[in-house]
Amino acid sequence: MALRGLRLSLLRLLLLPPLLLLLAARPAAGHGGKYSREKNEPQREPGSEEFRMDKLNQLWEKARRLHLSPVKLAELHADLKIQEKDELNWKKLKVEGLDEDGEKEAKLVHNLNVILARYGLDGRKDAQTVHSNSLHDATQDDGLDDPRLEKLWHKAKTSGKFSSEELDKLWREFLHHKEKVHEYNVLLETLSRAEEGYENAIGPPDLGHVKKEVYSKHSELKDKLRSINQGLDRLRKVSHQGYSPTAEFEEPRVIDLWDLAQSANFTEKELESFREELKHFEAKIEKHNHYQKQLEISHEKLRHVEGLGDQEHISRNKEKYALLEEKTKELGYKVKKHLQDLSSRVSRARHNEL
Repeated sequence: MALRGLRLSLLRLLLLPPLLLLLAARPAAGHGGKYSREKNEPQREPGSEEFRMDKLNQLWEKARRLHLSPVKLAELHADLKIQEKDELNWKKLKVEGLDEDGEKEAKLVHNLNVILARYGLDGRKDAQTVHSNSLHDATQDDGLDDPRLEKLWHKAKTSGKFSSEELDKLWREFLHHKEKVHEYNVLLETLSRAEEGYENAIGPPDLGHVKKEVYSKHSELKDKLRSINQGLDRLRKVSHQGYSPTAEFEEPRVIDLWDLAQSANFTEKELESFREELKHFEAKIEKHNHYQKQLEISHEKLRHVEGLGDQEHISRNKEKYALLEEKTKELGYKVKKHLQDLSSRVSRARHNEL
């Protein structure tokens, strides 16, 4: 048992990116010298930390120093909240002896690595530029990083088949597809690094369950690639034919889920129930999108007011911005958790069919 634990610890070190190893090696606050960062940076009030886990607080502070957009920071906050919940649940399982083989822990390490890569926190110099555009940060003047998408978008814009509102809707679909490709590449690279770490692990290959978790991600990669191909087919069809007046949904993530659900092993009753839940989910996304836009507007207004130097206006706008930021974080977490739950249900139904 002790030997197994030692080898699991070694594997975790191999899989962790340099940034997390650096965070793990940092001394505790208050142990630095007279001129240390801990002594000279403003200290948070006790209980004011964003997260219950120190490593996530450290990642959050690093992200804030990277000057990510307010919307991107709120997205990261939601991802870290879900990661924290999963890790705290795992700790309870570990105490009860329900993860002796380390399979669940390996999955948590992988998920955190994906988050680091997604937001440019994994130490790679090009990571930040890769994820600089999102559904909310990009404009129609930005590129789509794929000649096929660029060609389709140009044809759609000049076809005369779309109203201004429909073009905005189609642009969101193109950006969503771009994000899916990026997510696929992040997962592929993270998985490759994990496999390389596993292959280089010292000692007999008795970590079968951890290896199983690493290689199980290939199934997730196949699902993502299938979704990308289906999404590209849909974009081709919509770009050439226009939108159908009887379309079920408008939000790209919901459209993806509905397409997957229709080919899953759901009964007619289960599919109808899933359809109704997707309607509620789409309404939740629309509400979240509204708050994201308001947060961006509030951020720009705050920067403008700060430039004028009127302290009363600055204070008032900071208060409004803080309220919008908290609401956007809260809704972001709910949307991501709901998406996670819906995706898991579809995935289980599809794999049960196979």
